[in-house]
Amino acid sequence: MSDLNIEKNDVCTIVRVVKEKLDTNLAPVLKSEFVVMAGKGEKNIILDLSATKYCDSSGLSAILIGNRLCRRNNGIFVLSGLQTAVERLIQISQLDTVLDITDTAAAGVEFIKNNQ
Repeated sequence: MSDLNIEKNDVCTIVRVVKEKLDTNLAPVLKSEFVVMAGKGEKNIILDLSATKYCDSSGLSAILIGNRLCRRNNGIFVLSGLQTAVERLIQISQLDTVLDITDTAAAGVEFIKNNQ
């Protein structure tokens, strides 16, 4: 089983992290996936972290790369399903002021539809 579950629809691509930890083991995989998607012209991405209970600095770096690549392609990057510890880390690093965050991936899809 892969650490990422990727699902495309007509609005965006939803990337679900199915591991409990977004850390130095998984972050490089996620970063390279974002680069490949951006290279294919995908611009709207939702990163669903509802299964992720822990994120470190390399995970944050991967999130920021996804955000930057979407913006570069004039798209929207949305974080969804943040667990308490991950949400706290995002707030402490003040990324909640930079990133678009929704409670669920479905809410993220609606956010993208309304902001394209």
